Amino acid sequence: MNTQLMRKIDRRAGKPICFLLTLAHKFLKVFKKPSAVRHPKNILFIEMSEMGSIILAYSLFMKTKQYYPEACLYFLTFKQSRYAVDILHIIPKNNVFAIDNRNLWFLALSTVKSLRRLRRKNLDMAVDMETFSRFSAILSYLCGAKNRVGFYRFNQEGLYKGRFLTHEVPFNPHIHMTQNMLNLIYAAHSPKSDIPPTKRIPDDKDTRIPKYLPPKDIEQKVRKKLAAIIPLKKKNSKIILINPNASDIVPLRRWPAEYYIRLIRLILKNPNPVILITGKASEKKQAEKIIREVASDRCLNFAGKTSFPELITLYHMADILITNDSGPVHFSTMTGIRTFVFFGPETPELFGPLGEKSHVFYKGMACSPCVSAFNQKHSPCRDNQCLKSITPEEVFEKVLPYLVQEKV
Repeated sequence: MNTQLMRKIDRRAGKPICFLLTLAHKFLKVFKKPSAVRHPKNILFIEMSEMGSIILAYSLFMKTKQYYPEACLYFLTFKQSRYAVDILHIIPKNNVFAIDNRNLWFLALSTVKSLRRLRRKNLDMAVDMETFSRFSAILSYLCGAKNRVGFYRFNQEGLYKGRFLTHEVPFNPHIHMTQNMLNLIYAAHSPKSDIPPTKRIPDDKDTRIPKYLPPKDIEQKVRKKLAAIIPLKKKNSKIILINPNASDIVPLRRWPAEYYIRLIRLILKNPNPVILITGKASEKKQAEKIIREVASDRCLNFAGKTSFPELITLYHMADILITNDSGPVHFSTMTGIRTFVFFGPETPELFGPLGEKSHVFYKGMACSPCVSAFNQKHSPCRDNQCLKSITPEEVFEKVLPYLVQEKV
């Protein structure tokens, strides 16, 4: 379903639904005061659309397992995002509930079906990881969980999500998203007298980075696909991956295509590298335009040629990834690839990649960041100078040392 349509539905239908659920919650409290579950046995995590955020939530999952080692973990997401959950090997596959959002009919039908199944699980806690979605907040209430943990605006003018959370957590745009997500489980585990929770000093020791070890059969498939496309004389070349795409949630995050073309031409002056343009099947045409402009047999279209597990395996096998701020930034941290990423509308202080093999380009303009949880990630900007000010030449200068250096 179109992202803008989903935002419109979330805004126009989400507000009154959240208000009605708040009234229902207050009415029911008159007859029975809810009591918090101190030792939850069944815990649901909700993250609908941001696959990269699911990877960043790895620390949250590990801390939850530390606090509640006997708990059974569940996950609710959109169908196209469930691969990011499966690849972490934290939530059993049978415990992942995926809502089909290809259109309004499937969205409604799949949501009702998922909620019916979840309510049978007798959930003790629902953790809403979304920062700007009313839909996820509504699901956290309707799933029947006794404890409901999520981000709340308090005195800010931000997103209205009702007042039916049992644990309201402030969203802090000045600390990394990993720490924000950790605050959710800290709040659930802390005394409810802390207002607002959580009164703690963020500790980098709590940050955990998942590692991906590709299965042998998937690795063999990727090697065959690479062998079929890379010229025979270049089989031992450095493999440079280019991801010129960004999710439809924030299209403003795209570095200009003409900049990618200039950068690729600079890289190909070195006789060693082979460049693969990656992306979804729907992004083949965009990749083909770049390839036609570059006009080199060492710049190849790999868009739509991999499944999600195969794409992560490709990151494991390749040498360098150059990408917009999008999900691949966080998938790459699970592998040994060297990553270069462009930030502008969003800040790397909040969503920057973890690990030591990533280099961030960010100009920090006076108008940056212009997308946030407080504007539903919808900016008025129509000219992303924050990205256009990052030149191909300065990017090439940072990439150049790794074109000849052996992969570590």
